[in-house]
Amino acid sequence: MHLSFFNYNNICSFSYIKPQGLYYFYWNIKISCQYGIINLIVQYIRYRGVSVIKNKIVFISGASSGLGEAMAKKFAKEGAVLLLCARNINKLNNLKLQIEKEYDVKVYTYQLDVRERKAVDEVIDSIPEELKNIDILINNAGLALGVEKVQEGNLDDFDIMIDTNIKGLLYLTRKIVPMMVNNKKGHVINIGSLAGIHAYPGGAVYCASKAAVKFISDGLRMDVVDTPIRVTNIQPGMVETNFSIVRFHGDEEKAAKVYEGIKALEADDIADVVLYTASVPEHVQICEVTITPTNQATGGVVYKK
Repeated sequence: MHLSFFNYNNICSFSYIKPQGLYYFYWNIKISCQYGIINLIVQYIRYRGVSVIKNKIVFISGASSGLGEAMAKKFAKEGAVLLLCARNINKLNNLKLQIEKEYDVKVYTYQLDVRERKAVDEVIDSIPEELKNIDILINNAGLALGVEKVQEGNLDDFDIMIDTNIKGLLYLTRKIVPMMVNNKKGHVINIGSLAGIHAYPGGAVYCASKAAVKFISDGLRMDVVDTPIRVTNIQPGMVETNFSIVRFHGDEEKAAKVYEGIKALEADDIADVVLYTASVPEHVQICEVTITPTNQATGGVVYKK
């Protein structure tokens, strides 16, 4: 708050600056008197201030491509310190170079398959002590494999989806959340899916794995309710990334048909929402966000032109 007094032509003025999320709100009120007439001038300006994300330590799994890559860039732009993990260390290191060249931030990369519990423990234990004060955990690593009926599906695909989408998320959460509890701060953001709400033919196991993410998020929120830790579940609909290419085991032609006739979401759309949920005041907890393209109502109800 700033208050000042001027000469007889300008009785007084004051300004008020209030931070809110990524922006500051600036009010400037001036009362003046000229020729016996009192004038009230109010200025209201919304401008970008110092990000609340700046210098926060953000751990992102599955960060080498797709949503993970987009989120890494968004948080880097806001000044976060990034701890990125993925199976493909070469892509991850290329992303590190790109981010550090564009933004004045530190990026640390770790090769990790979240399905390997011992490897998860080793990676987290190897993080420098000054960086173990993790502010935000984004459980992003996940995938879908195949579109077969349950009775015709590949059991190896089932195992990979369950081990990555559920167990991998649990391994990281179990390792990092106790650190957050000890630090008396933290935010867990899980990347679920619209598929965790609405099942669709050929996706039973994937849908079940994302339903598990939803209920793990809900249960964890209850488990940490007596702490300052927040838990958010993000549930995207159709997002055009390499998701379908992975699902069809590299068949790009099949993957392209998934998005024909509809303007799907982009990775940046989801990254923007994730950044917003992490940027609201600390007494605010956004529990769940479901995001779809305009022409998608549920997992199986899509209008294509």
